[in-house]
Amino acid sequence: MMTEDRFLDLVGAYGADPGRWPLGERAAAAAFIDANADVVAACLAAERALDAVLAAHPASQPSAALRQRIIATAPTARSGSQIWRWLAGAGLGLGLAASGAAGVAAGFTLAPPAVTRLVVPAEPVGGEISSLADPVGDASAG
Repeated sequence: MMTEDRFLDLVGAYGADPGRWPLGERAAAAAFIDANADVVAACLAAERALDAVLAAHPASQPSAALRQRIIATAPTARSGSQIWRWLAGAGLGLGLAASGAAGVAAGFTLAPPAVTRLVVPAEPVGGEISSLADPVGDASAG
C-alpha cells in the first residue's frame, strides 16, 4: 500500500514520469494516483515542470580546459623523498624504544637485591634454576 509520504518521495526522486519509477512500486503508485487525484495533481504538475527544465539542459562532456585543470590539481604519487622521511621517522621511533628498553634493563640490573626480589621470585631450595624447565622439577631432580 502506497502512503502519501512514500508517493512524494517516489515522485521527488524519479520525477513525474511513471516509466522512471521502480517496477515494484508502479502499480501501487498508479492506484494511489487514482484514489487521490486531487491531492497528487499539483505535485505531479510541479515535477513535470522540473522534468522539462532538466530535459532542456542535457548534461554535456566537460571542456578540455576543465579536464586539464582537474588533472593538474589532483594529488601526485609519493616521491622517493617522502618514503625516506617516513623511514627516518620510523627509525627514530625504534631507536627511542630500544633506548627505553635498555634503560629499564640497566635499572633492573643495578637495582638493590631487595627490589629485584619483588619482581623475580627467590631461587628454589636446590640452588639452581633453569629457564628451560619447571623450577620445582629441577629442585626435586637435583
